[in-house]
Amino acid sequence: MAVSRISRVWSTRSLLAAGRTILGRLHGSAADSDCRKLGPDKLRELLQGAEEVASPERQVQCPTERCVLLFPGQGSQHLGMACTGALKYPAIRDMFVAAERVLGYDLLHLCQHGPKERLDRTEHCQPALFVTSLAAAERLCQEQPEVVEKCVAVAGFSVGEFAALVFSGVLDFTEALHAVKVRAAAMQEASQAVQSGMLSVIGKCQTRYNFACLQAREHCKSLGIENPVCEVASYLFPDGRVLAGHLEALQFLQRNSQNYHFRRTLMLPVSGAFHTSLMKPAVEPLSQVLKTMTFQNPLISVYCNIDGKRYRHAEQIQNLLVKQLVSPVKWEQTLHTVYERRRGAAFPKTYEVGPGKQLGSTLKACNAQAWKFYKHVDIAEVEEEPQETEES
Repeated sequence: MAVSRISRVWSTRSLLAAGRTILGRLHGSAADSDCRKLGPDKLRELLQGAEEVASPERQVQCPTERCVLLFPGQGSQHLGMACTGALKYPAIRDMFVAAERVLGYDLLHLCQHGPKERLDRTEHCQPALFVTSLAAAERLCQEQPEVVEKCVAVAGFSVGEFAALVFSGVLDFTEALHAVKVRAAAMQEASQAVQSGMLSVIGKCQTRYNFACLQAREHCKSLGIENPVCEVASYLFPDGRVLAGHLEALQFLQRNSQNYHFRRTLMLPVSGAFHTSLMKPAVEPLSQVLKTMTFQNPLISVYCNIDGKRYRHAEQIQNLLVKQLVSPVKWEQTLHTVYERRRGAAFPKTYEVGPGKQLGSTLKACNAQAWKFYKHVDIAEVEEEPQETEES
């Protein structure tokens, strides 16, 4: 049986002989020694096609039979985002077993039954998104192996970038989940230190987001707030931004939205001002845990939230994951980079793997032609295998 692309990505760094899929590196193994035993010719055979995305020029000309995977971020979670039917796949079952060991609680039960208030907490939400997104990728691998075989690029929104890095062979699943746990707890703690939040804004061509943020900070100063924060936290699509900072600043912008040419504003159900300077207290805990981890060079293209560009080598990834905490997510720029191509060139198929369809909506707003080839895959509804019964 042919080894799929995701099998190559995982097994070359872990269980090559076993031919395992996405969870090949879940529990750790003598994989590195397995890899070293292989000669260069065998490695080239297993990784055939990965070098095709080594240059931007090759990526730009990606034809329709190639695929891109997008991993969602916080805000996509919902009760029922995982179902027991997904456990029919051994690798997904192993994911949730490992998650309970790393996190110390039953993640599957939380995803299924909540309570919602607990699932929405940053410290629980981020690990839930990480695991369910990779589980959706595994489901895709099992049900449509040709899709994963032809995957040439991945990107993830905020915490989704950790899932993208695991999928591409950069990080070990268990180590990455532990890092996500630390990251989420640190961000939760930073959020509790200041009353803050995030405001989704759809503007117009004349909207001046930075000026609006400046005015909001001045308003906070008039209330006696020292060093107020109000910044662009995410670039979603043309005229679509997320502003984040002190709660008083965001409330000021909502009250005065017409003055700044905002067409629509919506407070997001998150606990803090992520991707702003208010997350500085979370930097050190994440930095320390990342220093203990091993980063491999990506085997397929992975795009970075910081600048929308492709990671070139393992050494830069650790620093940029830390910087991501206090920097805006440049998702619009990422999508423009991934889907840029010559006029008339075909677009790849895109799969959003994980809960929600928010990334599909941003893709539609950024590139309606690329969105025509978009599909969504999750593990919210998976039919269980029929139980065998003995004939009487």
